[in-house]
Amino acid sequence: MVWRANLTMGCDYFNDRWLSFTGRTLEQEVGHGWTEGVHPEDRARCLRTYFEAFAKQETFDMEYRLRRFDGTFRWIHDRGAPFRNHLGRFAGYVGTCADVTETVERQPHLPAGAETEMQTLRRLLPICAWCHNVRDDDGHWRQLESALAPVTTMRLSHGICPSCAKQFLGEVPEVPPPPRCVGQFT
Repeated sequence: MVWRANLTMGCDYFNDRWLSFTGRTLEQEVGHGWTEGVHPEDRARCLRTYFEAFAKQETFDMEYRLRRFDGTFRWIHDRGAPFRNHLGRFAGYVGTCADVTETVERQPHLPAGAETEMQTLRRLLPICAWCHNVRDDDGHWRQLESALAPVTTMRLSHGICPSCAKQFLGEVPEVPPPPRCVGQFT
């Protein structure tokens, strides 16, 4: 199945295979009409993936359930890629979809807690033990602050702990202790 989206992020083309699969007309699918067929549990994730990739003009892959003409939901693997016009300017996306229901259903189910563990592993941030730069998903090493900026509002301050100061500077700076509460408790 093939689809295309223009600069408005709305789809303006679906091939006959897509229309036969969904049992809907081109007029029903164009724009964001196609999202009506996406399973309600998958819709927000599907659209988030689509809009984030579109904003970055990056290729994406995702799986979601799409309602077939007979009303059953089938797992779809959707791959979208940016395309350029004859002047080399970004002009939208073209994508292909394949029904992968049998493959998805054959996959072993994860034991309890495994999904949480997988999410934790996905959030690991490779960090250099020496300079503390971090590696992003593209394999580039960046300062921790720039790697965290897109995902958190937390800001970092810089300092040197007494152990590093002694090792690298040969001295331990005089640091006043934090203020103590001297009030009375009743």
